[in-house]
Amino acid sequence: MSGSKRRRFPWVLLLAAFIVVPLVEIYVIIQIGQIIGAWWTILLLIADSIFGSWLVKREGSRAWRALGAALEERRMPARELADGMLILVGGTLMLTPGFVTDIFGILCILPVTRPLGRRVLSGVISRRLVGATFTTAPRTQGGYPGATTGNDAWTRQRPGPENPDNGVVQGEVVDERPEPPPH
Repeated sequence: MSGSKRRRFPWVLLLAAFIVVPLVEIYVIIQIGQIIGAWWTILLLIADSIFGSWLVKREGSRAWRALGAALEERRMPARELADGMLILVGGTLMLTPGFVTDIFGILCILPVTRPLGRRVLSGVISRRLVGATFTTAPRTQGGYPGATTGNDAWTRQRPGPENPDNGVVQGEVVDERPEPPPH
């Protein structure tokens, strides 16, 4: 994909999000209003938002507990984070007035359809990360470790075979709090 196409894609996505989606929503609301009446349509939109709020609260608390359990088990919470992201997006879609966005919001929130959303999300993230490079070393004042000759302060202080004290700093703890008055 060329660089110009890559830069235009977010603009097309924004165009769809801010122009096409509202027009489709208005069209669908008008069509439903003609079938069941204006007041019933408004009532249905309000009930839909209330249902969406309840569903987000229920599934969000489940996802939060699952995230806590994953962290307690000391495992990478990739699935739990994806679920949380999908619930957040789904909740946002459910709270926006309209029936089309509500359908997509429900699909993001329901536990039955969320695995499909996780696969789509995983594919999007994977495509964005292809070719990306990452460093896990902390930054130093001169840049990243390894960018110099290896004799920088980070390398000298890092625990390891060349620094056998494993990062232990020798010293004395001094309590500088004032003594409590005698009784």
